Amino acid sequence: MKKLKTLLLVAIIGLLVVAAGLGFLFGFDNPVAWILIGMVILIPFIYNWKVRSDQLVWKDSYSVGIAQLDDDHRKLIELLNKFQTAYEYHTGEEFERKALEELVDYTKYHFDHEEKLLQDNNYPDFAAHKDQHVAMIAEVERFVEDYQVRGHEALEGVAQYLQGWLINHINGTDKQYTSHLQEKGLN
Repeated sequence: MKKLKTLLLVAIIGLLVVAAGLGFLFGFDNPVAWILIGMVILIPFIYNWKVRSDQLVWKDSYSVGIAQLDDDHRKLIELLNKFQTAYEYHTGEEFERKALEELVDYTKYHFDHEEKLLQDNNYPDFAAHKDQHVAMIAEVERFVEDYQVRGHEALEGVAQYLQGWLINHINGTDKQYTSHLQEKGLN
């Protein structure tokens, strides 16, 4: 489906260029030809705006009030967007695989980091919080295994799943530890 959209976009640009070229046959003062050229120039800007609107952007409302964990969450969002770009633009297996590996590796690092802070500060719901991390990593590992078998097609919907999970986890489970960690002197 995405390849069809790309092909359609290329076809539209090609038709506009041909139509503009034909319009210039009637003279360089032909306004229709210049309007068509303007449309060709605007298409990449509109397309990039659309792609950026699909990406996750850090909002202050995502903050858990602990700077080091907020930094981790920002990095996760950055890596998630990088992965989504690799998938959406069919950048090739090497870039796609690297983006996925970086995202998975940093997610594991972040979970370890967060769990250590929670454990070191005797967070009362530590076990339940860790269980959510374990379940999420298991799901991600299934994505990775499926990707190794099926390739690019296995990743459809993965970025949206990860975006939803991450934001729900930050705004739900993660924010539950904020007051506990702040009472322990972490900011």
